[in-house]
Amino acid sequence: MYSKNLRMVRLASEGDSGTLTMRMEQIVTGLISALIGILAGYALRVLLGRVQADSIEKQAAERLKAADGEVARRLREADIQARAEVVQAREAFEQSVKARRKELEDFDGRLALREENIEKRLKVVEDRENAAKARHDDLQKLSERLDARRVSLDAKIREAERSLEHISGLTKDQAKAEMRKEVEDVVRAETGALTRRLQEEAKETASRDAAVIVANAIERYAATHSSTAATTTVLLPNDEIKGRIVGREGRNVRAIEAATGITLIVDGTPEAVVISGFDPVRREIARQALETLVSDGRIHPASIEEAVAKARENMEETILQAGREAAYAAKQQGVDTEILRHLGRLKFRTSYSQNVLEHSLEVSSLMGAMAGELGLDITLARRIGLFHDIGKSVSMEVDGGHARIGADLLRRKRENAVVVNAVASHHGEEEQTSVYATLCMAADAISSSRPGARNESSEVYVERIAKLERIASSRKGVKSAYAIQAGREVRVIVDPEQLGDNEAMLLAQEICRAIENELRFPGQIRVTVVREKRCIEYAR
Repeated sequence: MYSKNLRMVRLASEGDSGTLTMRMEQIVTGLISALIGILAGYALRVLLGRVQADSIEKQAAERLKAADGEVARRLREADIQARAEVVQAREAFEQSVKARRKELEDFDGRLALREENIEKRLKVVEDRENAAKARHDDLQKLSERLDARRVSLDAKIREAERSLEHISGLTKDQAKAEMRKEVEDVVRAETGALTRRLQEEAKETASRDAAVIVANAIERYAATHSSTAATTTVLLPNDEIKGRIVGREGRNVRAIEAATGITLIVDGTPEAVVISGFDPVRREIARQALETLVSDGRIHPASIEEAVAKARENMEETILQAGREAAYAAKQQGVDTEILRHLGRLKFRTSYSQNVLEHSLEVSSLMGAMAGELGLDITLARRIGLFHDIGKSVSMEVDGGHARIGADLLRRKRENAVVVNAVASHHGEEEQTSVYATLCMAADAISSSRPGARNESSEVYVERIAKLERIASSRKGVKSAYAIQAGREVRVIVDPEQLGDNEAMLLAQEICRAIENELRFPGQIRVTVVREKRCIEYAR
């Protein structure tokens, strides 16, 4: 409004002067009216402020009053709730106190009952202690009586022993020895009876079938065998050739021996020279070379070397051909060439004068026959029998038994594991893992121990027979012993008054063990103990 008045004044000043006074009056009037309006507004505002302040104060008082009432109400509710909680707490406390009191009363009752039980047990223990003490006293008295009785009995026993020694004429140690001997005799008799019964039971189940299989195998294989000695005789057309064989100052003989590794014996035997050597292959090479030199007539160191070299080449072919023929005879295919050469070398090797290659073929045939009877693989059995002694072809060059050497050779050539184990174990040097190994051992024993298979010198034969009879005759209760069947059996005659049937059984086993430990022999030796009691009376 003030700005409006100023504008009006400005407008008035800009107008003409005639209206200046009127406008001044209007301005003054306006100013007065404006001042009045301001004063009136201020008064109204003050009045409204007072009214509003009274209203606010009144509202504040009412709110304060209401707040006081709410506080009072909440205090009353809190007081009521606190009292209720106090009552509940008191009730819970009283209940817990009652429960605790009840537990204490129960515990007191149990404690009183336990005390009563303890008192009863203490009384029982005291009663037992008293009874034990009384029994101990009784036992002490009884022990004293027993000690006194023992002293008396010892005295009586000593007196009885003296009486028995006087009556029997034996001392205490002698009587113990007699009693020990009687007990030993009883035990030996029972052991013999048990051994005989077990052997009879085993024979009932195994002897019949084994005998049939072995007999069939032997019957199906029959062959003639030739054996070679450690020396070879070369026949000459006349005795004049001996001088050329010996040569000037023996140079030709020395050249032959150096080239072949054998010994050449030129003696007084008419129209013959002897080749001596442990290695049969070298001996055969020397024989062929010497025959070539004799047929040619030119004998000197150079021709000797040529003849020996040619004979060695021919020998290699002969050995390989012999191995192939053996494999063909045993019906074997896919045999390694080196193994064939080792088989061929067995043709010139003997064992107890038995040709090893022919022995291997015989074992192969026997194993095939027995495998057929048992329903086993015949080809595999024949292969094992053919290879079982292949280690003998190199046993002179390598240390160790021929079974292990042969097994190592076959293992390097990747032979069947069953074949390797059977070869390695056919003399019991390794554990047998298949039935073929057992068949190999049986067939080897059959081939080696059959009549006529092996020969030995008369001195060795007589010595072995004498040892057999001496071993058997040295046993207690033996009346006489005889070696029969070319040393394959020992027949022992015992005194029936000294040995019973069971003791005779044990005696046979004892003699077998002694023969195995003291003698070396091919095959097996049968021990037969004969106990015969004859009762003879004459009617007159």
